[in-house]
Amino acid sequence: MNSLLSRLVSEFHRRFGNQPRLFRAPGRVNLIGEHTDYNGGFVFPAAIDLATYVAIAPRADRRLHAESLSFPETLDTPIDQWRQPAGNWTDYVLGVATLLDIQTGADLLIATEVPIGGGLSSSAALEVATALALGAGNRPRAEIARLCQRAENEFTGMQCGIMDPFTSCLGEEGRALLIDCRDLTYRAVSIPPGIRLVIANTMVKHELAASAYNDRRAACESAASRLGVAYLRDIDYSSLAGTELRCARHVISENARVLQFEQALLAGDLHQAGEQMYTSHESLRTDFEVSCEELDTMVAIARTLPGVYGARMTGGGFGGCTINLAAADSVDAATGELRSRYAAATGIDPHIFVCRPAAGASEMTA
Repeated sequence: MNSLLSRLVSEFHRRFGNQPRLFRAPGRVNLIGEHTDYNGGFVFPAAIDLATYVAIAPRADRRLHAESLSFPETLDTPIDQWRQPAGNWTDYVLGVATLLDIQTGADLLIATEVPIGGGLSSSAALEVATALALGAGNRPRAEIARLCQRAENEFTGMQCGIMDPFTSCLGEEGRALLIDCRDLTYRAVSIPPGIRLVIANTMVKHELAASAYNDRRAACESAASRLGVAYLRDIDYSSLAGTELRCARHVISENARVLQFEQALLAGDLHQAGEQMYTSHESLRTDFEVSCEELDTMVAIARTLPGVYGARMTGGGFGGCTINLAAADSVDAATGELRSRYAAATGIDPHIFVCRPAAGASEMTA
């Protein structure tokens, strides 16, 4: 048991006096395929070995009580009369519990390794771990993912797609998932053992991130609706103009890049896979307009580093993280250069994580 889990169990005993069950759900990093999931397109994420943990024990009364080791807010509500969303992390727990229609009270204590606001799906990890802890483990994993997506859409106002909870539920160790978000079919694709996923957190999250995300989604849905299709992936974008044209051009070209990225990986052509990542970032910067100066700086540095095959922003944008595809034997030098050169350019000390694809959510032994 790692130190965070030991602290979680110890704190649970101290606060609630019971022996908890433990559940984990991983964060995710998206290698390529950004802002395509809610457009019915292709994505290529991997669950990562940074997770959120939920300790839980039943209560004698019919109340749901949740606390976090990271945040001061507390959820305490009768399950027969749910409170309204409060605008903080507890809304993710509240949303999942409400949609599950739980019938017994519980105490929850939550801890996480996933950076908050870094584009690594900390919210989905919390939702999925909570869903398992509250008894959803006997449901199909795709159903759990849809429930968690609904919880985020309806209780926090973030109109996210299915990719994040799906990956947290169904990730596989050593593999990424190529997901068709129109029908949720997927295939697992091995990441070469000599490759590491280097996640560089710019340590910024600009204020317009959430509202701009919803604005981009609305533009995509408007364009699809005007052309009489369910998803932008199905259109000929030559009849569009302005923001709708740029959004559609990104979505359609990004879908093609996802498939090209997979073929390059399967062929062992890591340089070509990396070029798809760089092209993806440029499309997100110029057509979809969801990058920012700090993300662009991090990607530009990565492009010059030996052993780094490709880099791009990952997540909703306007800050957060980049994902770098790097050779294992170059990781130490590459991360050192990323850290020092980014700090010199921005005055910000980034957090850098070296990850491998991890298994999806599960119960753990306490």
